[in-house]
Amino acid sequence: MVFLEFEKPLESLYEQLEKIKQVGEEGIIDVSTNIRDLEAKIKQERKQIYSNLNGWQKVQLSRHPERPYSLYYIRQMCSKFVELHGDRYFADDKAIVGGIGSLDGDTVVIMGHQKGVNTKMRQYRNFGMANPEGYRKALRLMKLAERHNFPVITLIDTPGAYPGIEAEERGQAEAIARNLFEMAQLTVPIICIVIGEGASGGAIGIGLGDKVYMMENTWYSVISPESCSSILWRSWDYKEQAAEALKLTADDMHGFGIIDGIIKEPLGGAHTAPEVMARALRRHIKKVLIELRELSTDELIDARIDKYRKMGHFDVELTLAKQD
Repeated sequence: MVFLEFEKPLESLYEQLEKIKQVGEEGIIDVSTNIRDLEAKIKQERKQIYSNLNGWQKVQLSRHPERPYSLYYIRQMCSKFVELHGDRYFADDKAIVGGIGSLDGDTVVIMGHQKGVNTKMRQYRNFGMANPEGYRKALRLMKLAERHNFPVITLIDTPGAYPGIEAEERGQAEAIARNLFEMAQLTVPIICIVIGEGASGGAIGIGLGDKVYMMENTWYSVISPESCSSILWRSWDYKEQAAEALKLTADDMHGFGIIDGIIKEPLGGAHTAPEVMARALRRHIKKVLIELRELSTDELIDARIDKYRKMGHFDVELTLAKQD
């Protein structure tokens, strides 16, 4: 079990619990009462820690090394899943996975960023940072969904689009912009869910939908706290202040009207009960799909475009010059 910095009080309690369980396994004395008391104390401490997390702590949770990634949720939610590869232009980007799946009998096209579960796989997946071919693969799958009238589900979890020179040479900005243009007028329902990190254009490249949701301990922002700190203060030391200033949590995004809702996580984060989280995610998607399917194609597209037109607030101040 991996403990984050703010979870250190729990680490010592778990160590005590492990030692007591070892004594019980040796059969010397009855430690059942001690175990119950300690488990109750852990539960209470956990509630206290997670009842008031700040922005930076939620960023840390979204990056937890044991947190489930897209492929885990896809395989848990879909009884059948056929992964499709390649953008038909350049290559198959391993940072974005997607294909056709069966969600409780409904056929959907589902895709998402994939970071990798260990060091070797993270390198293979480029740490979830997609190249242009990744976004073009995603668009190819969306167009496939449109041809066959399948809903589109996207799972967002990326520190950003890959910023390398080769990505720029192959049209990174154009690929993301093209996805936004095409998703705005796609004729099938689109549900987008931030399951981890939602950074910059890397996130929005598959993040324009009829309904956009965030899991409770995730973040969504134009820039990461570290990068923001580096630009403003020339140092990463102010990342916690940057996280608060950016207002990047699910609660902030919901308050701004950027997202449509928040999906609750098990106490302690999705990694503490991944199967429970996957079931909750599947139920939520099914419920939203029923609502979206009641709309005609024209109503769906009009509502989607109107949703994004209404985002943001601005004031216009007119200054009339005095005429002599």
